[in-house]
Amino acid sequence: MIRIGQVTTCILSPIATGWLAAASLTAQETIELPGEDRWLDADFTEVFRIGSLMGEEWEQFGEVRKVMFDGAGRLYVFDRQAERIFVVDTGGSLIREIGREGEGPGEFRRAVDFAALDDGRVAVADIERRAYHLFDADGDFERMVRMGGDPSYTAVGTHMPLRGADAVVTSTSGGSMIITSVRAIDEAGFPERPEPMSRPIERVDLSGEEVARDTVAEAWLPPEGQMRMRETPDGGVTVTRPPQLVPGLHWGVLPDGAVAFSDSSTYAVKIAAGGTVARVLTRPFPVEPMTERLIRADKDRRLKELAARPDDELRPRRFINGQPADLTAERNRQRERIENLEYWSEIPVIRALHTTWNGRIWVRRRGDEPVSVGPIDVLDAAGRYVGSYRTGEVDIPGAFGPDGLAAFIERDELGVEMVVVRRVPIEVN
Repeated sequence: MIRIGQVTTCILSPIATGWLAAASLTAQETIELPGEDRWLDADFTEVFRIGSLMGEEWEQFGEVRKVMFDGAGRLYVFDRQAERIFVVDTGGSLIREIGREGEGPGEFRRAVDFAALDDGRVAVADIERRAYHLFDADGDFERMVRMGGDPSYTAVGTHMPLRGADAVVTSTSGGSMIITSVRAIDEAGFPERPEPMSRPIERVDLSGEEVARDTVAEAWLPPEGQMRMRETPDGGVTVTRPPQLVPGLHWGVLPDGAVAFSDSSTYAVKIAAGGTVARVLTRPFPVEPMTERLIRADKDRRLKELAARPDDELRPRRFINGQPADLTAERNRQRERIENLEYWSEIPVIRALHTTWNGRIWVRRRGDEPVSVGPIDVLDAAGRYVGSYRTGEVDIPGAFGPDGLAAFIERDELGVEMVVVRRVPIEVN
């Protein structure tokens, strides 16, 4: 069933093409997909795996922050602890390493994210330099592009490549936010900024000396849904975090440059370009209100997990006279934090979203409990329900590539991080 909304007139960004541009110029469609799940087979073929304490030195990963593929099927692994990107061929052999910590050209002060373009070039976001490092397809440093904006505040989010362009797509809001850094507090005190009205997803042009930005989509910002930092009377900074289960911003880039995103408690996947939503994909899963009973059950679950944590895994964050707080004080502090948690009024249906190389959309739904995860739906941007994977059968890959390639970030039986590349059926990629 398709409901046609109000007719609107708009000017589209050049990155929107094909059916999306045509749809946006005429009407916004809401497509109601079936409510009954059609189960898919998760028996994927393994291509290779990397990451081992007994492997080569380069693959003894410290913290795999992100993985991506380029158009040739090469895999890029960003080890944040090592401050470098490893480029691996289609058989799992190391081709090259990109970047390292330092002050020279192509060296990182604090790399927090990257994007591998389809032609093999790489853009690395460095929050301390407030710039992007650009590397060519051979891994050689080309130049830097300034982030611009207010120098007193820097926020860097997840970046996704834009096919055939010197550009990436990013958002610093919601679930995609990695880090916020206050860069300067001068005599005037903590810098004042207007309260945001939305969560924009932006196209970032990297062709110049400083980035140029334009909005691809304006996502809804729930009340109290943004982390806020304020100056205290003694000159310190307090951080106010959003309530638990506040609707996250989940998004991905489609092959034509449009974005698919979810920004509310409902099952609604929006397709947008040029700041305009052209299509909304829904499934009839009701939103459950958050109740005092569910809140108490979730807090009890967290308290039980805290009690089961060994002392050596408890990392005190408070220091007294330069020394970490004792473990008893730290456990009490964390118990108090759990008891004081606040919760959103509803339980969001969508928990994660990822777009594939060929334009499918993987959507993770909630599970039986408020914070648990459930099945994964596979949709396409044109409004077709492909099918679903049962809870626990498969995770959403960290990256999709050409020829059905998909990279999963996993841990072995010793807890060591590894990347497993599998080939998924073309109908879900």
